[in-house]
Amino acid sequence: MEQAKKQAYAGKRDFLGFSRLDAAKVIELFDYSLHIKQKRREHAAENTFLPLKGKTVAMIFNKPSLRTRVSFELGIHELGGYAINLEGKSIGVGSRESVEDIARLLSRYNDAIVARLHEHSIIEGLATHSSVPVINALTDLSHPCQVLADAFTLYERGLWHEGIKVVFVGDGNNVANSWIELAGILPFHFVLACPEGYTPDEGLLDAALAAGISRIEVTHDPEAAATDADVLYTDVWTSMGQEDELEERLKIFAPFQINSRLLSLANSSAVVMHCMPAHRGQEITAEVMDGPQSVIIDEAENRLHVQKALLVKLLNHEEYRKFHLTHRLLNAARNIKA
Repeated sequence: MEQAKKQAYAGKRDFLGFSRLDAAKVIELFDYSLHIKQKRREHAAENTFLPLKGKTVAMIFNKPSLRTRVSFELGIHELGGYAINLEGKSIGVGSRESVEDIARLLSRYNDAIVARLHEHSIIEGLATHSSVPVINALTDLSHPCQVLADAFTLYERGLWHEGIKVVFVGDGNNVANSWIELAGILPFHFVLACPEGYTPDEGLLDAALAAGISRIEVTHDPEAAATDADVLYTDVWTSMGQEDELEERLKIFAPFQINSRLLSLANSSAVVMHCMPAHRGQEITAEVMDGPQSVIIDEAENRLHVQKALLVKLLNHEEYRKFHLTHRLLNAARNIKA
């Protein structure tokens, strides 16, 4: 019986990372995100676009959150669904109750599970034992929703192409890992400039390199990495749970600050990105973060639109498929006229 359940669950759609996607599916998701963003402008007052009407989503948060929690909760509401917020400590994931029991129970109540956790193994456990889609809203290993929004921001601005050079300056953390994972399916040039000993997950890096899709580099020289960059990207030097390493990290990462000098090495049209929260004066200067080349608030806003697109893809695939069919027919008609 248990084996039959696992086989049935294996066909459901989850979003734990990029491994189940390919380049075409990512671009499809970006195009639908543009559609979702336009729909929000058109239907702001009447709110008639409700593809998740009657759907409920359980949201488990084991970590503090601003953008992730607000963008998911608001997005679910705007699509006609209902979000149930669960603090990780109150439900005791893996302590008060087993991951398996939580996954099975929430599957009976809800249409999807969104989880922001420490251990990546827990979200994998939720996905294994849940009969509804599970979305990774951040783990210590990866942050795919963030990187989807980042890449979409570049796509929306017409900046995305196979030769785009995205340079991540700082810690080889969960966000860097997701950039590397994306580089395993979508072609671009990715460079991680990090201090020695702060490199990304070896398994994800090896898999992305083996895929041979993108040019991927890891260096310890931020100036060489930033030269001719199209995107300079950074994140906090001390992530949640690493607070006791703060003083040491401030010293080690000091040469990896994104400032006007480092930005001057990039292409003149380069943009600056940060997944936030940001510590002005540490990983990035206020001058750069608030400067004309910064798209940081744009990418933060786009978390909302990309995650809404992802929710529709997972929970109302018919609506998602219908858009792309219409989209292809319209494009074909335009090409014939041209």
